[in-house]
Amino acid sequence: MNTYTTANTVAEFRQHLADVHARIAAACAKAGRDPASVRLLPVSKTVPEARIRNAYAAGCHTLGENKVQEAHRKWQAMADLPDLKWAVIGHLQTNKAKLVAEFASEFQALDSLRVATALDKHLQALGRSLDVLVQVNTSNEASKFGLPPDAVEAFVKQLPAFSSLRVRGLMTLASFSDDAAKVRPCFVRLRELRERLRQSAPAGIAMDELSMGMSGDYALAVEEGSTIVRVGQAIFGARKVPDSAYWPGTADHG
Repeated sequence: MNTYTTANTVAEFRQHLADVHARIAAACAKAGRDPASVRLLPVSKTVPEARIRNAYAAGCHTLGENKVQEAHRKWQAMADLPDLKWAVIGHLQTNKAKLVAEFASEFQALDSLRVATALDKHLQALGRSLDVLVQVNTSNEASKFGLPPDAVEAFVKQLPAFSSLRVRGLMTLASFSDDAAKVRPCFVRLRELRERLRQSAPAGIAMDELSMGMSGDYALAVEEGSTIVRVGQAIFGARKVPDSAYWPGTADHG
């Protein structure tokens, strides 16, 4: 089990970020990839504003959050940092779509036409657009959100109807396991699905991004082609709140 030390000062955040970037670079070297092709998305769920401000000073200018209301509160509290952007990476209920449309720069968990419809309506009203990733359940676990892989192609073909949604690619949560033999196939499945969709996706639908990998497994994800890694605890430190508060039926990984 990983142990994550807490970062509080700007210097501590800089060190944690350097450590994560070094692991990303090592995984890229192993896979023959350019480290510049991987974006690190620090995940600040449960982290209070004062520590987020230090993370921002250390270079974290886009942050991932799972819970919409928590993210919206932080966005309002840190409105004095105009270049601080927010990515919503957790499941979205349609009644929270209006909040996401108001503040998010990206949404990584699109898995239903109802949510697409709600987001598009509110975004149109605000004159905004939003980068979105389609969430895929590559581990076939009933506790996870996301579309089954065989439903993604038909779903993606309906997305051009929502003109304010800029579809950028796919997102997944791998099996929550310390066993690479269980985790890696989830990443392989998403990459292979992305390659198939690149042949069939409608015009205007990009399949460039693969958001996969968290604190416990991001090096594996990078080896398998991830372009966005969502790293919380390896940057901010261990969370007191278990991931079961954020992902239904899961152990504490993220």
